[in-house]
Amino acid sequence: MVDSWCNEIRDGAKLGAVRSLLRAFRSACHYGDDGGDDPTAKFSTMSSSVFNKIMLFVLNEMDGILRGLLNLPPSGGKREMVIDLMTTRRWKNYNHLVKSYLGNSLHVLNQMTDNEMIAFMLRRLKYSSVFLAAFPALLRKYIKVALHFWGTGSGALPVVSFLFLRDSCIRLGSDCLDDCIKGMYKAYVLNCQFVNSTKLQHLQFLGNCFTELLRLDIPSAYQHAFGYIRQLAMILKEALSCSTKKKKTKSKGKEEPSSSKKEKGKEAPSSSAKKETFRKVYQWKYINCLELWTGVVCAYSSEAELAPLAYPLTQIITGVARLVPSACYFPLRLRCVRMLSRISAATGTFVPVSLLLLDMLEIKELRKPPTGGAGKAVDLFSILKVSKSTLKTRAFQEACVFSVVEELTEHLAQWSYSIAFMELSFIPSVRLRNFCKSTKVERFRREMRRLIRQIEANTDFINKKRTKISFLPNDPAAASFLEDEKKSGASPLSQYAVTLRQRAQERNDALMESSVLVGDHSSKFGNEITSDDEYDNSENEESNGLLLPGKDSKLTHQKDVKKKKKKNIEPLEETALDEDIIEDFILSSDEDDNPVSGTVEEEDSEPEAAAPAQRNKKRKQPMEMSKDKAKLRNSKSKKMKKKAQGKL
Repeated sequence: MVDSWCNEIRDGAKLGAVRSLLRAFRSACHYGDDGGDDPTAKFSTMSSSVFNKIMLFVLNEMDGILRGLLNLPPSGGKREMVIDLMTTRRWKNYNHLVKSYLGNSLHVLNQMTDNEMIAFMLRRLKYSSVFLAAFPALLRKYIKVALHFWGTGSGALPVVSFLFLRDSCIRLGSDCLDDCIKGMYKAYVLNCQFVNSTKLQHLQFLGNCFTELLRLDIPSAYQHAFGYIRQLAMILKEALSCSTKKKKTKSKGKEEPSSSKKEKGKEAPSSSAKKETFRKVYQWKYINCLELWTGVVCAYSSEAELAPLAYPLTQIITGVARLVPSACYFPLRLRCVRMLSRISAATGTFVPVSLLLLDMLEIKELRKPPTGGAGKAVDLFSILKVSKSTLKTRAFQEACVFSVVEELTEHLAQWSYSIAFMELSFIPSVRLRNFCKSTKVERFRREMRRLIRQIEANTDFINKKRTKISFLPNDPAAASFLEDEKKSGASPLSQYAVTLRQRAQERNDALMESSVLVGDHSSKFGNEITSDDEYDNSENEESNGLLLPGKDSKLTHQKDVKKKKKKNIEPLEETALDEDIIEDFILSSDEDDNPVSGTVEEEDSEPEAAAPAQRNKKRKQPMEMSKDKAKLRNSKSKKMKKKAQGKL
């Protein structure tokens, strides 16, 4: 029976066969619904082959059949075409067929769970999306379903859903576009509340789709972008007002006497409210929204409508970076710096990014020796906040300084061809020299001196070119200064930035490949004393070409500790401290020729450097005691002598 309908439609598109096939299509779409099976219905039961044949034929051919009945072009069309068609007699005769096809298809889309089948249906329904102009209620439901699949689907389904939405917006105009922009932004916000490594690519895809959709109507996109960016500004304004009030209350508290208990009880909820306002800003949802609008502004920086949004967005990002000037939120500040650098590069306007970076070098955590040990390797670009214990580790200090150097180099390299490079690089150079004088860590000094040398070389490079020009700084010809050199990347800072990018990429690849703990061996000595075999194995491992200092004394000291008291806690703590120091010696000498001069302990504080020597003196006493005992054993028995030699 189905084959006969299909053959009749192929031969002449008879109306009776079309209606019968659409009734069968409705039964197939509602097949298996709870309470939907009517035993008196004509198509209450059907085999899987019949179901498959009905669905495939209708989805592949019904768009062309309906266009033939309504006397429309075989493909394409806009909203105006359907609006004009709604006044004709043909539409009054056949509009129920169009509505049946679109309504039943929507029903089965809501029931399906297989992503490939849903993608196939959306791919076919995309050609009939122009008919949704006549059914606003169906249009809203289709947009809602497609947005759900776009935000939560997997495989090819998000791409197909986005193409359906984009094609619908092109054909149906501003009414559909406004709903799609609002729905896509809401879906993006719901997806970016919690971020991990697997979600980053999906978020980037969602952001790219949203940016592409705004291209369809730039003036309408400006209205939406202005409203959403204003929302972000209002949230930041509330947080800034709380921070200013907090500073005022602190200043008043120093001058005025303490308030009564009743006044303290009233202040408690305000402090919790302040924390909530700060959390609204310092969370993944807010930061990812800033990332989204940064991508939009950078993509359409040449458009006259969206270009003015760069300034308020820059002000918001700068305010977010300075909201809580704590070392715990340095990863968040680095994200803001990257967003500002992108906006500056896209719009060609100077943004004082260097001030945000140089302020990071003045924190007290970088001026003190690391008291938290070596610590884990830190990736500052995949998190927003660092724990307080991590702040005291050497790994955080190194990651912080290296990240500042890399981002500052990128910023200065971006303006390394500017005619005003000598002026804009003066303050960063002065503050970098001050950091070199204040820090006691030689590794950080070397890193800063390299950057300062590159800045000076780039200044000489620009000054030589400046002596050969005759135009004034406000002349339009200044915009084309060193265009050829910029295309070839000939400035010293541009070449240095390339090497730093390679180093950063290697560091990120190492973090992705393994999650090795820095100083992992040192964390084990506090639990139990290792055996001689473990020391022998550790000697064979790579230690950056260095030998562990004082191994023999350490072994004899541990053996004497075992002989004295197994449950004594003090010797265990001493050995644990010693082992931590040894691990620090190894890891801090990656770039130094002299293993001792490169240690953080000797560079940062002299009293701590003297501590290992004092502990080595304490070790000598148990060594002499063990020699006396060995002599006594040799006089008593030769067997005892062999055992003693074997243990030593």
